[in-house]
Order: sequence, then structure tokens, then C-alpha cells
Amino acid sequence: MQLTDRVGRRLKLRDLNILLAVVQWGSMAKAAHHLATSQSVVSKSVADLENSLGVRLLDRSSQGVEPTIYGRAILNRGLAVFDELRQGVQDIEFLADPSVGELRIGCTEWIAAGLVPVVIERLSRQYPRIVFYVEHTYTATLEYRELRDRSVDLIVARIPAPFTEQDLDAEILYDEPIFVVAGLQSKWAHRRKIKLAELVNEPWLLTPPNTLPRSLVEEAFRAHGLEVPRPSVVSYTYHLRNSLVAMGRFLTVFPSSMLHFNTTGLPIKALPIDLPIRPRPVAIVKLKNRTLSPVAQLFIECAREVAKPLVKRK
Repeated sequence: MQLTDRVGRRLKLRDLNILLAVVQWGSMAKAAHHLATSQSVVSKSVADLENSLGVRLLDRSSQGVEPTIYGRAILNRGLAVFDELRQGVQDIEFLADPSVGELRIGCTEWIAAGLVPVVIERLSRQYPRIVFYVEHTYTATLEYRELRDRSVDLIVARIPAPFTEQDLDAEILYDEPIFVVAGLQSKWAHRRKIKLAELVNEPWLLTPPNTLPRSLVEEAFRAHGLEVPRPSVVSYTYHLRNSLVAMGRFLTVFPSSMLHFNTTGLPIKALPIDLPIRPRPVAIVKLKNRTLSPVAQLFIECAREVAKPLVKRK
């Protein structure tokens, strides 16, 4: 009997789920506790899997267990199997009652302060029983780990152009410029004309080095042949940046979508400065060949509608 036939007859989803738990928790004892079963049951399930596949799936040591190359191969596929099953259950729930469901969204702080809350608010009004899980996504390294681990259904973020991730799809919603902003109490807020050179020695609030917002500021000043300003405050924390800028002394940069939606009513203003920076595309990124739930499709359709004013403004 061929391996595929033997596996088809003998491989059990329960055993695969137990293997996933063992690797996640690092030991059979911890997996057994988490699954509310005995260690002997866990050990037998792993042994049955190894017997069915004819290879060792785990390396055991005094420090715990680690998946072998064979274990990692079956785990990667196993994550997809359980993800598709979860999506199938959600599809059934949505077909039975279109007002329920859940969606896991990854997004950056900037997107979470502009586009995403508007989309969620619109959908929540129409489908009040849908639950949205929003997680902070760090896209500076462009790994999209949350998508590949299937811990989120989609990511909304700025992407590089061209987008070269072979296993991901990216639907561009709009191109997003950035603006220098100041609080309404700032001495710069009522100026009609401002040259970037005037702001070199002002107190700037910038994100850490090697992050996109910081690199855009550096790019703008260098394009004008200016020295990059030395920041007075360095932070990626959204609330700290907003509070300090609103007080009037500090300058920073905001993306156009945050200014357009300004869902928190911040007392800020974009300054009349032309930044020579190419706008970056904002997109919905998802795994290729992954079946999205009806709730995810609703979110994408709503995001397209919400983003229309930002597209028309170009």
C-alpha cells in the first residue's frame, strides 16, 4: 500500500491537532495539560502519526521537544488544514445567520487610527454580532508573519512597490502621501507659506530609526539638500505622539488617511509644505489560495468604499 493511501486511511485530525499542541507548548506534558488529557494519550497519538508516516516527527531531549524536518513539513500543511476547517465552520455560521461571524485583522498603528476603525464602524452597524479582532502588525521587516502563520485573516498596511511576495496577494486601496503636522496652538499652524528649511531646528517627534515614517522625513529633508532634524522625542507610540503634537510645540508627520478621517478629533493641522516624497500604496494583503470567509469579503468590499475619497483626491 502506498504512503498516500495508508495516510488517507489512518491519519486522524485528532492526532494532528495533538502534534500541533506538543510543538506549540514544547513538551508532551504541557500539551496534555492544555488539551485536558493524559500524557500517555498524547504520546500514543504522536507515535501513531510517526508510524503512519514512517518518519520521526519530533526530536526529544531534556529541554523538551522540537519538530524534525518531517515534523515541520506536516505541521505547515496541518496549519492550513485546520485553518480551512475553521473557515468552513465560519462559512456555515454565516450562511445560517449572516449577522454573525468573526474577523482577525492585522494593521499598523497609522492604519488603525484612520481607515480601519471607519470600516469596522460601518460593518458593525449593519452586522452588530460580528466580532473584530485587531492586532498590531509590524511591517518594517516585510515578513507578514501573522498572515503566513494564519493568526490573522488579512493585513491592511503600506506595501513596497513593486510587491514581490510570491505567496501573497495585495489589493491596493489608495496611494498615501504624508504631511508635516502641528497642533492648532503651534506658531506654525496659521502660516500660509512655510519652507521646509525653516523647520530644521524645531522640536521634532519622530519614530525610531529604520522605520518608514522616519525614513520619509529623512528623504524629504535630503531631497531639499537640508540636514535631517535631530528629534527631540523618539517614539512609535501613537497616543504619545498625538498628545505631544496637540500641545503645540512638536512637529511630526501623519499619513493623509489619519488627517482625512481623524476619528479621535485631534486638534492638529497639516502645514502648507510640499514634501517631495512619492506616496506609498496602502493595500489589503492576504494569502494566495486561501479561502476567505464571507466576513472577510464584507470587510474588503467596505474598505474599497471607504477608501474611494482617498483615491479620488489624487
